[in-house]
Amino acid sequence: MQISELQMNGLAEVVALWQRVELTRPWNDPRADAEQALRNESSTILVGHRDGALLASAMVGFDGHRGWLYYVAVRPESQGQGLGQQIVGAATDWLRRRSVPKVQLMVRSENSQVIRFYEQQGYETQDIVVLGKRL
Repeated sequence: MQISELQMNGLAEVVALWQRVELTRPWNDPRADAEQALRNESSTILVGHRDGALLASAMVGFDGHRGWLYYVAVRPESQGQGLGQQIVGAATDWLRRRSVPKVQLMVRSENSQVIRFYEQQGYETQDIVVLGKRL
């Protein structure tokens, strides 16, 4: 799989992947999220292709204190081949090149399969509560 930074003309394809693997929610606009990430120099979206087909994605950014991963996705028929590890590794490398000391991500608590995936990559549950408020 070849990994590169997403270009604006690839937005529809990556949003379709996110929808296919059920990462999107009705109250979030994934296209607006993607556009924001691509316009900001402290974030990007990495995509993995093989033979012209989109296989994986990861939105990665730095908030000034720590790195964050969002929209990590692998096409369902390509899961279990190590592509998730590759795209997450590329995202963490992107952060390391910017001297970011820590990376975090959020996983819905009921998604035990994804939690196990990240634990296998060395991620640990943090003793924090995430609070939010819609503006």
